[in-house]
Amino acid sequence: MAQERRALITGASSGIGKATAHAFAENGIHVALVSRSQSKLAEVAKAAMDYGVTAKAYSVDLANVAEVSEQITAIAQDFGAIDILVNNAGMGYTGTLQDTPLSDWQTVLDLNLTSVFQCIQAVLPGMRQRQTGTIINIASVAGHQAFANWGAYCVSKFGLVALSKTLAIEERANGIRVVTISPGSVNTPIWDTDTVQADFERSHMLTPEIVAQSILYTALLPEQAVVEELILMSNAGTF
Repeated sequence: MAQERRALITGASSGIGKATAHAFAENGIHVALVSRSQSKLAEVAKAAMDYGVTAKAYSVDLANVAEVSEQITAIAQDFGAIDILVNNAGMGYTGTLQDTPLSDWQTVLDLNLTSVFQCIQAVLPGMRQRQTGTIINIASVAGHQAFANWGAYCVSKFGLVALSKTLAIEERANGIRVVTISPGSVNTPIWDTDTVQADFERSHMLTPEIVAQSILYTALLPEQAVVEELILMSNAGTF
């Protein structure tokens, strides 16, 4: 019988997180779904359970970084040992650095970087104890390449890449794999949010489902192998 695996996915109510929940469930991976919207999460969980896996919705506001570690620890205790952590939650933000208020800067860094750090600290003790685990951080091509008017976002994603690389070195001896997936533009609700002012041709973008398949691939690799870094682009290029 195949080994049962449990994954925790942040930002699971829409976009890449929702698509990843479906892809994982279809492949027999139980999913703990984290996002702010309990109602949207409940719908995703219901669809996941159609594949015969356990799926639970947990409403957490990851922007409240001081509470994240405690909340994720509680989820792991309720749901069961987390084998795969997918840090997908994040926000977009546009504006020149000169015009970015300190409060906005802090909000972007809190959600895109510090909340990931806190989720990692919550699951690491259990993974170390079991000497196995996979942590998948969803960065961005903006974590490798700077874009004008995306300063705060770029800084958060460059920071996330550095966090992933450091974590990979530190935890390798504990049997823990760390994966960084950096997609180009993905057609998700991020483009409809108030903090993003950009007019791109969304039909040329990657779909959440394509990104989810890459996340699934890295999660299902044999334990002795790891995709440390994956940059996934639309063949239309960067916008």
